[in-house]
Amino acid sequence: MAAKVKAREDLLTALELAQRELGHIPRSLMIELATAAGISVGEAYGVASFYSFLSIRPLGRHIIRVCKSLPCHIKGAESLIDSIERASGLKPGETSPDGRFSFQLVNCIGACDGSPAIMIDDDLHTGLSPESIPALLERYR
Repeated sequence: MAAKVKAREDLLTALELAQRELGHIPRSLMIELATAAGISVGEAYGVASFYSFLSIRPLGRHIIRVCKSLPCHIKGAESLIDSIERASGLKPGETSPDGRFSFQLVNCIGACDGSPAIMIDDDLHTGLSPESIPALLERYR
């Protein structure tokens, strides 16, 4: 993968590719990419940790992302978070012991017109109620 990174501007694309292929960005790969891009590992880590859709640790097979931006907050994202916690047994930032789900809060997923919004993997779900969460999560079991 390092051969695809020739300069700093290639880093984000390489990190996204690693995330898709490996499910996270291992430290060893981050070092390799930073070296290939001619930047410090700290700078590469800064990029990888800044974007909510990248992870430096392994995640579950299904990633639940709840938007916590102002529009979603106003429309009830907090009640969705509570419902997801009850239905999954996870707190934000946790991965289930069986590796099935990871639960994350993100700043924006770009679906303000359908708030409150969540993403599970690459699937966008909008206009949800707390009561709809258990059935939604069951579809990903």
